[in-house]
Amino acid sequence: MTKDDWIDNYIGAFNRGDFDTFTAFYADDVVLQLGQKKTLHGKQAIRDFYTGVFARVRETLTVEKVVLDDEGLAGIISTEFHALEDWPDFIAGPMTKGQSLFIESIVIYDIGPDGKFTRIRSARSKG
Repeated sequence: MTKDDWIDNYIGAFNRGDFDTFTAFYADDVVLQLGQKKTLHGKQAIRDFYTGVFARVRETLTVEKVVLDDEGLAGIISTEFHALEDWPDFIAGPMTKGQSLFIESIVIYDIGPDGKFTRIRSARSKG
């Protein structure tokens, strides 16, 4: 995997809501830790979570910085959440329809021997 592959294919697919493409980067037993708010176990659990999120919020990721080696990837990612409907208990914070919320996160991806993400840890650094 290259930085360009990750940005163009993974991040691009996520921003388009192309679940088949962005979840293809995950090992079946991947673990996603969304700060201390939620932990998801498995590719299908992540897909199900984001299916629900994308039905109510347009989420757009912008990569600010990325460092990559054979075992992992670390990035600083800015995220815009744009509410498609009111969501008072949204995981990133309460939102009303039409409102945007901006956060910056530090995200660390562990890469398994098959090149798939096995663990993803994120922590909010701004917002």
